[in-house]
Amino acid sequence: MNTAIAIISIALYLIATWILAIGIFKADKDETQKYRKRFYVSGVSALVLHAIILYQNIDIAGGLNLGFYESLSLMAWCISLLLLLFSIRKPLAELALIIFPLTAFALVLELLFQSQRLLPEAAPPGLRIHMLLSVAAYSFLSIGAIQAIILAFQERQISRKKPVKIMQLPPMQLMEDLLIQIITIGFFILSLSLVTGLGFLENIFAQHLIHKTVLSILAWIVFGLVLWGHWFRGWRGRVAAAWVLAGYASLLLAYFGSKFVLELVLNRV
Repeated sequence: MNTAIAIISIALYLIATWILAIGIFKADKDETQKYRKRFYVSGVSALVLHAIILYQNIDIAGGLNLGFYESLSLMAWCISLLLLLFSIRKPLAELALIIFPLTAFALVLELLFQSQRLLPEAAPPGLRIHMLLSVAAYSFLSIGAIQAIILAFQERQISRKKPVKIMQLPPMQLMEDLLIQIITIGFFILSLSLVTGLGFLENIFAQHLIHKTVLSILAWIVFGLVLWGHWFRGWRGRVAAAWVLAGYASLLLAYFGSKFVLELVLNRV
């Protein structure tokens, strides 16, 4: 039953991506809204079914299973959920062309492979809050990273004498404003995550968290530098996008890089 639900969810993510692509690249302006509604129906349905799989695989006897593949799938689900919610009021739906296929791939990995790292039921509430904040921060900053890629592409197209027009994007100024808004929210939540997490590092070396902590702090510094550079030095376009991607790379290594090495390579859970 779980396999069938997962397969349907994967199919719906891909269908939603296909519908969105048609609405962006082929549909007339009068038909765009029709395709957009179908995209939301398929996307929400995929998220609901995906949530069922996550609940069954993560909420297990003895606590919460936050193994590598389950965490990857959970993070992808949160990113997709935030994207849908934000795209109702902001021009962000196009990011689903990248995010939804990646979320479907994360669900495929969860379906094919098993991993387990248990957060016991007796874990203190503060640790649960830290983990919730970490997921939220990573989700916001993931959307920001994809937004940065599109912004860099958009600036490159504008600078070319004969740009290749692939799809209609919002004005660059609006895209920059959205990027800074997303990074600001993500930076604030990441700050709270670091503050709450440091309280649980009784022995940072014994817990094998030194690399994760250093990389997370480095990412926090880089994202802070992005905001400072934008507000005080006028960083825009590809300059801001490059710093955002550098910070995100550090954050990616901090969480999934460390989990991959510890759980799948060194087999330390």
